[in-house]
Amino acid sequence: MRAIVQDEYGGVDRLRVAELPDPVPQAGEVLVRVGAAGIDRGTVHVMTGTPRAARLALGPRRPGPRYRTPGRDVAGTVVALGPGVTGWAVGDRVHGTADGSCAELAVVPLTRLSRRPERLTVEEAAAVPVSGLTAHQAVRDSGVGPGQRVLVVGASGGVGSFAVQLAVATGATVTGVCSAAKADLVRDLGAAHVIEHDHADIDAEGVPYDVVVDIGGHRPVRTLRRVLTPRGTLVVVGSETSGPWLGGLQRSMGAALLSPFVRQRLVMHVAKERAADLADLTPLLESGAVRPHVERTWPLEETARAVEHVATGRARGKVVVVVDPTA
Repeated sequence: MRAIVQDEYGGVDRLRVAELPDPVPQAGEVLVRVGAAGIDRGTVHVMTGTPRAARLALGPRRPGPRYRTPGRDVAGTVVALGPGVTGWAVGDRVHGTADGSCAELAVVPLTRLSRRPERLTVEEAAAVPVSGLTAHQAVRDSGVGPGQRVLVVGASGGVGSFAVQLAVATGATVTGVCSAAKADLVRDLGAAHVIEHDHADIDAEGVPYDVVVDIGGHRPVRTLRRVLTPRGTLVVVGSETSGPWLGGLQRSMGAALLSPFVRQRLVMHVAKERAADLADLTPLLESGAVRPHVERTWPLEETARAVEHVATGRARGKVVVVVDPTA
């Protein structure tokens, strides 16, 4: 099969197309013919090996075998079952998360696999698993509900675009924070208010929020706490602050460590790739209450361009690599 591989950490010039042996599914797995693969900030961090603390898991000098092919989001069609697998059949249209989805074939564990919503194209289905799951868990676990005021910082990105829609679907009133150039997108996603961060700060509305979901941000925790109600919840979903060793982990961990000593609830959110949570999104996706926003697509051989676009931070919604649109 053709796949994208990287043999050392670095920029997009480290990504290349290679011929690899077809993978073989084991017990509890299926083999998927990849139709499309989503690209997210995690792909960029694996490629660059940053923050350096992440190399304890990824590999000290180069990505380990599990991470050699980039991509986690996958959508496609089942072409083989591992030994003893039941409940699935060759030909099933699925999406989920895989170790290395930027390839013609990918092995997907059943614990991270769900049936593809019929309403979605294969490109849209590939945009859901990582970002949709992350947003779903962050919104659900923070207790967002009817009548609450919710601030989503980073509302125009992959996770943010889902978080806005999921919070709106609960009956909450959502304010999205994004650049002026992306304000139209965030309003279209259902945000009642938009704060353009190039013209105003997050306290521009002058009212406290019950929940703040900060996605890949850089503001200090103390700044985010100022716009929370006295017993509000702050959810830190990743961070892009500088620092070669811990990067944004320092800010996220700081929030979690402070939480027991303040009345507000401060959460370092770590997404869990679970089939059940992905299936929870299906009714919302089928009804159109939540829809993936795919900004751009690239073919497999141009995966480097897709990753580069995500790395700039200018993506509106999701970026997807198309491998086989018929899968």
